[in-house]
Amino acid sequence: MSECAHAAELPDPAPAALTGTCAECDAGGTHPVHLRLCLTCGHVGCCDSSPMRHASAHFAETGHPVMRSFEPGENWRWCFVDGSIV
Repeated sequence: MSECAHAAELPDPAPAALTGTCAECDAGGTHPVHLRLCLTCGHVGCCDSSPMRHASAHFAETGHPVMRSFEPGENWRWCFVDGSIV
């Protein structure tokens, strides 16, 4: 794990999840594989193993750099900008 400037700039406390699942997958009728939580705004999106990759799409659209796993028992974080676990 590494630290990055993006992780240091995150809101504290972290935002609450806006939904309990990937709303884009629900709307499109696809099944999310693993969920990711945006630590800037609380958006919940599916991971890159899912067909639509909504967490990565959220980063591409918003520039929000850090997300964390939204899976039970997991708390790791990923910085899209640095391409590393933080």
